[in-house]
Amino acid sequence: MPALGQRLSRQEGIPSRFWLWIGIFALLWLGLSSPVAARIDTYVNQYLRVSGPVELPLDAEGHTLTFTPEQLTDGKNRFQSACLNCHVGGVTLPAPTISLSLKDLRGATPPRDTIQALVKYQRDPVSYDGSDFSYGCRPVPPSWMDDEALQNLAAFILRAAQVAPGWGSNDLM
Repeated sequence: MPALGQRLSRQEGIPSRFWLWIGIFALLWLGLSSPVAARIDTYVNQYLRVSGPVELPLDAEGHTLTFTPEQLTDGKNRFQSACLNCHVGGVTLPAPTISLSLKDLRGATPPRDTIQALVKYQRDPVSYDGSDFSYGCRPVPPSWMDDEALQNLAAFILRAAQVAPGWGSNDLM
C-alpha cells in the first residue's frame, strides 16, 4: 500500500496534468482555428466584395490574373503605406481632376487599367498624357517592392476602382 504522501502527490498531479492538457488543447485550438479571414482586411471583404479568389485584367489582350483576399489585403496595406498621402479614397490630391477611378485609369495614355499597365507605370511613372516623366508619383524600384508586391498593390487599386463605393470621387472629400 502506498504511503499517504505518495497518494497525495498522485492526486495533486491529476489536477495539474488536467490543466496542462486544457492549456495545450486551448493553444492548439486557438492556433488551428484562427480563420484565414482574420488575416483579411475588413475593407477587402466589405467594400471590395472579395471573400474568395477574384480575377482581374492582366493585360490589354484580355488575359486575367487571379488574386486572393490575402493578396488584396497585402495590396491595401502597401497602398496605405506608399500611396495614401496623395490618393485618399482613390482621389489624386495633387491633381484632383485625375483620380484612380476606372474611367480615369482607362483614359490615361497609355491606359492604366490592367495589372501589367499599373506595374509598368509604377516602375516608370509618366504624366497622364504619357508625354513626360511624372513628378506626382515616385518610381517604385524592385528593391522597394518586387513584382509580386507591386501586382498586389495594382490589384487593390483595380478592384477598388471596379467596385468600391465612391472610389476616385471628389464628392467624398
